Amino acid sequence: MQPVSAVVEGLCATIEDYPSKGIVFKDLTPVFADGPALRQVVDSLVAPFAGKFDAVAGVEARGFLLAAAAAYATGTGVITVRKAGKLPRAVFSESYALEYGEATLELHQGDVPPGTRVLILDDVLATGGTLGAAAALLERTGAVVAGIGVVLEIGALPGRSNLAGREVVSLLGV
Repeated sequence: MQPVSAVVEGLCATIEDYPSKGIVFKDLTPVFADGPALRQVVDSLVAPFAGKFDAVAGVEARGFLLAAAAAYATGTGVITVRKAGKLPRAVFSESYALEYGEATLELHQGDVPPGTRVLILDDVLATGGTLGAAAALLERTGAVVAGIGVVLEIGALPGRSNLAGREVVSLLGV
């Protein structure tokens, strides 16, 4: 069996100048579409945290795919961290800075019991803003962030340093 980094690298589509000139976009949807690859990715993301989490949180939108598969594989619950305005009940909100403005993540109040150990999963770690906000949001509920797992980490950006003090696992650096 190939190492998970080679599997991801082999299946990931690379698109030049998307979404704007000079950007090289890494599209993980071919990885997710391949059953054995998806299984290997999910297994590789949860293995370092085995026994350390009670639920898996996915950050909208591709993080939902990973979190749902990981929760199913480990027999734990799945938590959806949504973009603002998508949830119908009372929410906790956490805003964070983007290169071009600000965004907000939300989580239903009462969905995560205090003390729940949560593994956060997403597709890409870039600046760390989204994952940092997701972690802060979960901690506001009284949850404990057990760790953060991503498929791709963009090494030229400060994502990992912006998540200092948290255990971060990435399967492939680009």
